Amino acid sequence: MRNAKLSVVLATRNEAENLARCLESVKGIAGEIVIADEQSTDKTVDIAQKYNARIISVPHSDNFHVTKNIAIDSASGDWILQLDADEVVSPGLSREIKSVITRQSSVNGYWINRRNWFLVRFLTKGGQYPDPTLRLYRKGKGRLPAQDVHEQASVDGQAGHLKYDLLHYRDTSFEKYLDGFNRYSSFIADQLQQRQLKFGIWQALNYLIAKPFLVFINIYFRHRGYVDGTPGFIFALYSGLIYPVAYIKFWQHTKYPA
Repeated sequence: MRNAKLSVVLATRNEAENLARCLESVKGIAGEIVIADEQSTDKTVDIAQKYNARIISVPHSDNFHVTKNIAIDSASGDWILQLDADEVVSPGLSREIKSVITRQSSVNGYWINRRNWFLVRFLTKGGQYPDPTLRLYRKGKGRLPAQDVHEQASVDGQAGHLKYDLLHYRDTSFEKYLDGFNRYSSFIADQLQQRQLKFGIWQALNYLIAKPFLVFINIYFRHRGYVDGTPGFIFALYSGLIYPVAYIKFWQHTKYPA
């Protein structure tokens, strides 16, 4: 079989801190790099140009997956590897991707295990590893539904699973984590508004008490988040707290719109 062309695609917005590390990790396998950039004001575009990336300037979207789809749809390769700017393709994964895309196979997509960095270490429990994500697929066979920030790509046909890990340097500081926490809680609040959730004592108790408690118990005990020490506890705690914060935002925006 001829060598297949791999398109590495990203969506970016002010990712100068992370982008070079990401693109450096794929320079040996990328036939092209396509970046849909939401009009970054830092050095993101300058860094992308150093790696000969094709840059598409787009307006900001509250759902970042809309922007990712623009990059996916603009790719010209036989295969697409969709990455976030804070992710790194490990050497083993790079070799494995190069191997599978040149192989005769009926597989149209591949799941990749991801290691998630949180504050001071990669989390190993709490449902955070192996954290499989569907990121490699044939051109025209995979796309994001763009309905939810934590959704997976949808792939037509058979999907396989790769062995080596994708490294995700997601939350390298608590300040950075809280920035994402704020964005995601606002996204949940918007979903509650779209669903026209009724206000009442049971809904309030569910989002303010029951959901955060159950999420914490699930992550910290059922999925053994305690194995990861203090970072594991903080992650479980704030994963639950996102629901009361989202509910309060929903309540404020609905009852007291600006």
